Amino acid sequence: MTFQQLLQGAEVLSQSGNPGVAGVEYDSRRVRPGTVFVAMKGESSDGNRFIDQAIAAGAVAIVTDSTAEAQRPAVAWAQVLHGRRALARLSANFYERPAERIANTGITGTNGKSTTVFLIESIFQAAGRKAALVGTIEYHVAGKILPAPHTTPEALELNRLLSEGLGLGVTEAVMEVSSHALEQQRIFGIPFDVAVFTNLTRDHLDYHGTMEDYFRAKQMLFEGCGTEPPRAAVLNIDDEYGRQLLKLCKKKSALVLSYGLASGDFHAEAVEITPRGTRFEMVTPSGKIAMWSPLIGNVNVYNVLAASAAGYARDCSAEAIAKGIFDLASVPGRFERVDCGQPFTVVVDYAHTDDALRNLTGLARDFVVRAGLKGKVITLFGCGGDRDRAKRPLMGEAAGKGSDFVVLTSDNPRSEDPLAIMNDAVVGLQKTGAKYSMEPDRRKAIACALQQATPGDIVLLAGKGHEKVQATKEGTIPFDDVDVARENLKALGYDCTSAAKAGTAGNTA
Repeated sequence: MTFQQLLQGAEVLSQSGNPGVAGVEYDSRRVRPGTVFVAMKGESSDGNRFIDQAIAAGAVAIVTDSTAEAQRPAVAWAQVLHGRRALARLSANFYERPAERIANTGITGTNGKSTTVFLIESIFQAAGRKAALVGTIEYHVAGKILPAPHTTPEALELNRLLSEGLGLGVTEAVMEVSSHALEQQRIFGIPFDVAVFTNLTRDHLDYHGTMEDYFRAKQMLFEGCGTEPPRAAVLNIDDEYGRQLLKLCKKKSALVLSYGLASGDFHAEAVEITPRGTRFEMVTPSGKIAMWSPLIGNVNVYNVLAASAAGYARDCSAEAIAKGIFDLASVPGRFERVDCGQPFTVVVDYAHTDDALRNLTGLARDFVVRAGLKGKVITLFGCGGDRDRAKRPLMGEAAGKGSDFVVLTSDNPRSEDPLAIMNDAVVGLQKTGAKYSMEPDRRKAIACALQQATPGDIVLLAGKGHEKVQATKEGTIPFDDVDVARENLKALGYDCTSAAKAGTAGNTA
């Protein structure tokens, strides 16, 4: 491929030179001989500072979004209007536009995205289709699991992953589309056949500023980002922002499917929630489907409805939808139980907003009530550093209102002092009158929460979910809530090894 062929469709302001191209990179440390280096302004750094390093590493061409950079005589050169949009076009061209040869389903919203993408992937698998999954927890390519550095990767990694999927027979891709990715146009040029909206609650306002701007970023998925709008839109009409999107999408999408607990094209009847799963009749435009999901609670009824509507929009049969939902037993870090044979329940969950904490503690309360053991809800949570400070007291209040005892600790404090973050959150917690303790060391805090538990209780370890590290001002350290919970349960005298073997035997029986 030549440099001019690579630039096809990009917003090029000026261009010179036409060497052969062996690769595309936006990180100068990954540049190899024959590479085109895309120098673009980022949120915290400017890739234009590394042009000379890229040339020294063998770059044959530079694509820059800076008008201040003078052309280097030794390499081909292109100045573009927008760095990330150019990266998206170049990446798609280099990998022969894989997204145009796959049916893409995108999910956006504040809560429920990860579970919904796992459910949709399971439906596709039940329908006999090969799928790729891109999301917060991990990436999947035709059954192969890859780590996920970002919820939605940069365009280069996304096109590379889709290209790999095509080579393995992938026909469907389902991806979480974050508001950051939409705002930064990481998915520019990716045509979405189906777009799903779950809900919108307060989050990421440190980045977006206002709920209106946060919503506008989400809305981009339904308008098309360098593409036509999605053919089909799946919208939660129990959410006020979902109802706003409904008006927009009726003008833009050929098919609009609404969902909600009690109303919408997809809704639930006769919901029965048990400690082992959730059963209900799902009303669809083509009739009712009897549904059983191992996932628990109303929040997962929403996720199942969203995933089922997306599967329906992709022409999956009622049988494939029901089987796909039934087959997904759990999602890492989403109401994930830690069982070491203890007489109380321990759950790890990613809940890191006030709305998510309300949903989680409400589900936990319902869980212990249905078990009939009059158990307590014990919630451990923290708030992320270098993020929206205003949501911290709201999270404290949500945890306090939904729990009998709260352990306030660190989440990912990043560059901030953990105690300062906790002091912001405790204001809301104190308003509720709930009993609580404060421990900035998350490992010690988990031990404290588990020591509070008695038979019939449920302990919620909220905030980090599937994450395997903790980000502090000293750097990133290994930290897994599931592993730390197991260590502490073992220290309390419970046998995690036997419980794991019993669980495995039960699953295969």
